[in-house]
Amino acid sequence: MKYEVYCDESNPDVFSSQASNKAKYLMIGSLWLPAEMRSELKSELSDLRKKHKFLYEIKWHKVHKNHEAFYRELIQLFMSKGLQLRFRCIAVEADKVNMPKYHNNDQELGFYKFYYQVLQHWILNFNDYVFFCDEKTSRFGDRLKTLKTVLQNANISSNIHDVQALPSHEVVLLQFCDFLLGIASSRMNESIAAGSVKDRLCAYLEQLLDHTIEPTQRAEQKFNIFKINLSGGW
Repeated sequence: MKYEVYCDESNPDVFSSQASNKAKYLMIGSLWLPAEMRSELKSELSDLRKKHKFLYEIKWHKVHKNHEAFYRELIQLFMSKGLQLRFRCIAVEADKVNMPKYHNNDQELGFYKFYYQVLQHWILNFNDYVFFCDEKTSRFGDRLKTLKTVLQNANISSNIHDVQALPSHEVVLLQFCDFLLGIASSRMNESIAAGSVKDRLCAYLEQLLDHTIEPTQRAEQKFNIFKINLSGGW
């Protein structure tokens, strides 16, 4: 079966000593769907935008109370697809990352190693995968090519067709991932005010999931948050 995976990150600069963002966790998210669902899902997202006269890019940091009804229906759409549409993210506790020992003191290398971790554990044998990432400035232009090679070498019974970067402002499914990752990151980093529209949206997804948004068991299939244990294990 052919799958498409749309990826985004939150707080990517937390490893830098110059970072102004003091978030506790780097978050990398991924939205997984059968390739055959793409057109249907994009059409439903377009209809939803027209219904609510939502003319903007779907971004968590742009969430505003004036569009709360739109975002609630966006959450409903995610939930309505069952396990055909799944979300998985990794939470990396920045203060516990040993850059000199494990990543050659290369923050970018460390970032892509964690990217590998969020993707690798949901790749199944005998399937085809295409991974779409938000465009990101990279010191080395071959990082995604290397990520593709490493994923393929680790999954010889599957086909990693491509890992490519796209501009998120042009790709609504990357924006959808950004929105879901924003919910996960807000809860993990405790970065939103109680009672705010973002808090209400987080609570609404928690209500539909029937559990709080926090690190999950490995078997969680719908909304999986992998808090990596940097000392080993899950």
